[in-house]
This record gives sequence, C-alpha cells and structure tokens, in this order.
Amino acid sequence: MSFSVKPTLTGDRTVLRPFTEADAAGMWEIIGDPEVRRFTGDSPDELTPQRLRSWYGARSDQPDRLDLAVIDRATGELVGEVVLYEWDPDARSCTFRTLIGPRGRGRGLGTEATRLIVGHGFKQLGLHRIQLEAYAYNLRALHVYEKVGFAVEGIRREIELRDGEWVDEVLMALLDHEWAARNSGDLSSSNPNSKGPDSTDLSPTDPNSTDLSPTHLSPTAR
Repeated sequence: MSFSVKPTLTGDRTVLRPFTEADAAGMWEIIGDPEVRRFTGDSPDELTPQRLRSWYGARSDQPDRLDLAVIDRATGELVGEVVLYEWDPDARSCTFRTLIGPRGRGRGLGTEATRLIVGHGFKQLGLHRIQLEAYAYNLRALHVYEKVGFAVEGIRREIELRDGEWVDEVLMALLDHEWAARNSGDLSSSNPNSKGPDSTDLSPTDPNSTDLSPTHLSPTAR
C-alpha cells in the first residue's frame, strides 16, 4: 500500500489524473459555484487564488493521501476532484470526498469517478474500509453513493446551522469484501466504472469537502 504513487485512472467517460498547479484556476471556478458551496462545508480559512495554486501544486507530494483531478474525456476539461484522505494505516481505512462542478454534472462523470477511485483504493491500495460524510439534504449524492455500494452507518443530527436551519449529516462506508462481492462478475473489476455510469450525478459532496483541504474547499458530494 503506497499513497506516494499518484496514478492515472481511465474510465469510459472520465480520466482521473494527478493535480498540477495549473489546475488551480479551474478549481477556483468550480469551488465558487453556488451549488458546490451549498453542499460543502465552509473553508476554515479565506481562500485565495494563490492559496489554491499552492494547495493543488503540492497534491502529488503528499505521502498519505490521494487527490486526483476529474477530467471529462469528451472535452478534456477539468470538472472536479476525488480524494482519499485521513488514511489510518492500522485500520486500513480512508475518508472519501468528491467535488464535481457544473460542467461535469448530469452525465455520470461523478459516479464513474467515484467508482474508479474507490476501486483503486480497495484493489491497489489494499484498503479495508472507505467512509464518507454527506449532508442529509444532498439526496442526489446519497443516491449515487448507495449505487456504488456505500451503506448508511448513522446520522449526526442537527450537526450544523446552515442558512438558519439545523442540518443532519449522514455517515456512510463501504468495506473491501462488500466491494469485491458487488464486482465479482466483472472481469475488469479494477475499473470500477465498468457497471456503467449513473446519470444521477454528484453534487459537490462532503460537508468537509474542502479539507484545506481548501475543504473544505471542495464541494463534494455532500
């Protein structure tokens, strides 16, 4: 298991590749999208273009996490990110988050990207467990996670006050043997998107999507 190797993962509709500093401009636009902001937590620090350049320019140097840019194969455009972080080597577990901007939604790109990185986490990184957190009102993202195989493990009730209302947070996880069982009939199970993309695509996802992560930088699938 090594997070030092930053792979390029290719699906039918997306390519996941390591970030470079040049991706900061595209991520700045994505992070500023109103829907991304609605479905992700606030960044603990003020975000600036310079901070984003430093952040994304250093992603490939991180030995304990995997941040990959989501590229639309049809256009070559950067549409978001997927991340495995909070690695616990003893428990062989990671937290997952994703963030898909407006030009990447509604075509299954986020779903395929999720399957690709989750499959990589289990098959190549040897993870036993991948967990995530998402706002309970992000129904579209929760639907995608369930289709990929994540199961609800609990709800943190009224964990945050957003726009004057208390919101719940859903905790989900997927285990290695559950992933293997779901993909046992797939001869190319190392390519998790092989079951086909889901047109019900991700909104920005994790309430802590930008873990700055600018994370909370990222609208991930919360």
